[in-house]
Amino acid sequence: MGKIKNIVFDFGGVLIDWNPRYLYRTYFNDDSEMEYFLSHVCTNEWNAEHDRGRSFDDGVALLKPKFPQYAAAIQMYKDKWECMLNGEFPQTVDLLMELKGKGYGIYGLTNWSAETFPIAYSRYPVLHQFDGIVVSGEEKLIKPDPEIFMVLLDRYNLKAEESVFIDDSPANIKTAEGLGFKAVLFDNIENVRSRIGQLLQD
Repeated sequence: MGKIKNIVFDFGGVLIDWNPRYLYRTYFNDDSEMEYFLSHVCTNEWNAEHDRGRSFDDGVALLKPKFPQYAAAIQMYKDKWECMLNGEFPQTVDLLMELKGKGYGIYGLTNWSAETFPIAYSRYPVLHQFDGIVVSGEEKLIKPDPEIFMVLLDRYNLKAEESVFIDDSPANIKTAEGLGFKAVLFDNIENVRSRIGQLLQD
């Protein structure tokens, strides 16, 4: 068993608080219509294609003819994307900085559009603390595809068995474990701290 040398963080939902509801609560009059819009129009599956490399212009153009009654709301997904950001999760930032201070390599593996990631990168100083970051939109690959994990390992000369991977998606955790990472599902910061502490002592 390799000694842990690296910690790999997911970003959205782990380090950065991103949620389209922060934007659309200011647009829709009630939550039920907002939830319908996010589950039937601008869905997670639709947004995942931007994480895979599709432009927001193309994504918006795809939906507007299908849902003309929501044309303005669809356009907002691109034009006001920044309003979906609600800051860093400070307790995760604290954990990251502690681990960095102890000498662990700090890496990022994120499903994020290549168009919008620079906005987050310029806004949040913690993203400048990483030794390397792989962004799905730049690679045209998204988690849980094992190939994007291999991009991370190959680009930064890492070994999976020497790395802890933290993510809030069970599917991504399953892929990471299959590749040999020590994987930690991000549910709450106390559990994550405890699990990482155990892994670093092994």
